[in-house]
Amino acid sequence: MSESSESFPLPLPVAAPPAPPDDLWSAVREALRGSRRDYTEGSIGRSVLILAIPMVLEMVLESVFAVTDVFFVSRLGPAAVATVGLTESMISIVYSVAAGLSIGAAATVARRIGEKDPEGAARTAVQALALGAFVAAGLGVTGALLAPHLLALMGAPREVIAIGSGFTRVMLGGNATVLLLFLVNAVFRGAGDAAISMRVLWLANAINILLGPCLIFGLGPFPRLGVIGAAIATNIGRGTGVLFAVSQLIRGGRHLEVGRRHLHLDPAIMRRILQLSSSGTVQVLIATASWIGLVRILAAFGSDALAGYTITVRLVVFALLPAWGLSNAAATMVGQALGARKPERAEHAVWLTGTYNACFLGGVGLTFLFLAHPIIRLFTTDPSVSAYAVDGLRIVGLGFPLYAFGMVITQSFNGAGDTRTPTLLNLFVFWLWEIPLGWLLAVRLGLGPRGVFIAIAVAFSTLAIASAMLFRRGKWKTKRV
Repeated sequence: MSESSESFPLPLPVAAPPAPPDDLWSAVREALRGSRRDYTEGSIGRSVLILAIPMVLEMVLESVFAVTDVFFVSRLGPAAVATVGLTESMISIVYSVAAGLSIGAAATVARRIGEKDPEGAARTAVQALALGAFVAAGLGVTGALLAPHLLALMGAPREVIAIGSGFTRVMLGGNATVLLLFLVNAVFRGAGDAAISMRVLWLANAINILLGPCLIFGLGPFPRLGVIGAAIATNIGRGTGVLFAVSQLIRGGRHLEVGRRHLHLDPAIMRRILQLSSSGTVQVLIATASWIGLVRILAAFGSDALAGYTITVRLVVFALLPAWGLSNAAATMVGQALGARKPERAEHAVWLTGTYNACFLGGVGLTFLFLAHPIIRLFTTDPSVSAYAVDGLRIVGLGFPLYAFGMVITQSFNGAGDTRTPTLLNLFVFWLWEIPLGWLLAVRLGLGPRGVFIAIAVAFSTLAIASAMLFRRGKWKTKRV
């Protein structure tokens, strides 16, 4: 790591003096209440802080849900946990489509807001949601009909297919809640209305967390549905979040309001979103579908290895989602600053946010390294599953400090509308590097699941270094959206 730093020094910004406590708390209150601040003017550090606080808190509850969900499901045994892991790997395709459409929507909305064109931003919001509804319908029918076959294709053992087909069918069939939640929150974030986005996701996941154990274990008047209850709770929570978000979009936020005059299809705007989203979808699909390749390698080592991997990934997601909140703040800053024709402001915001993110994820990585055993004991007492999960948590956590910069820079490319660069980066790092390396280490060199975890840490670090090199070239500053 020191050798890489010498050959490629990162241009970290000079740290500003610590903010006075009163000033800090006023920023926190402004961020949580919802700010009318113009993010293209004034202090960059304060703007990043006000955007990042609700985005990070939004992702914190998403992290809590990811962990509590697998915590409850783990009480049903390794086969149920393996079901969740395999289904999550498949539904990552839905997440990829949702995230890709969100990239296009957020970048376009942010650019229009930076140009002081709220009408254009509102039209973009409507077209993005319409696109999401069309895509969700096709994916939902296909996934619901083919759920058992998809599990078999993923190499699931018979007991997993028997237990998990219903869970997979509900999750894939109800994908509209995922797609639309992603999209409407991306619209709010692009506009700078991050506090609304936070409230939407908090509502969705709070319902999810409370309803999940009721339906899984049959608490009180609720039926005992097992693992399928987790899927039903997820869709009810997310669906409620979508309805609340749409109501907020119509009521109007601090920067964006959709009225009746915007409720019509606009093919020109749809094409613009699709142009950005197509490569954005491929970009995210390459990254998230790489987890499918890794799961396929691990499936050869049995249900215990799959269960350990699933717990590890959920905990990694727990750590990375707040870091994505910081990355999303950088993307909004970049999009709006470029709309205001201030590329230097955009670049400064990226390096500053990357530094904050590295401090956060570096601390999490150290926590995983030294406290892996007590953390994993919260989720499983099976010694075989625990051994795999502890090993994975420690190894993957080693790649966190560098990956913190990679996350911020990747999202900043997307915020600028340059979705092609991170797409090519993801193709190389995750498919041409991570998966072959994982197979080589796990199968050919006999390291087993440990080889897969090593490949993940190496890929994280590779992405960070390569993305920083390309970011410094500055071609993203000239993208038109």
